[in-house]
Amino acid sequence: MGKRDYYAVLEVSRTASLEDVKKAYRKLALKFHPDKNPGNRQAEDRFKEVNEAYEVLRDPKKRQMYDQFG
Repeated sequence: MGKRDYYAVLEVSRTASLEDVKKAYRKLALKFHPDKNPGNRQAEDRFKEVNEAYEVLRDPKKRQMYDQFG
């Protein structure tokens, strides 16, 4: 399985502001958090994916590299 588009993971557009990225991350992290979904492997995997996407898109340098090279 290949990596999904980080913008699609966070359900934001490529032109989303840092604030929009942060809001989307918080909403999804809360929804898929392992404490809210005990024993749900799919939610745990989605939580990890959301965190990974946020780590890249919240940092301007990482986001620029991602936008340029994928």
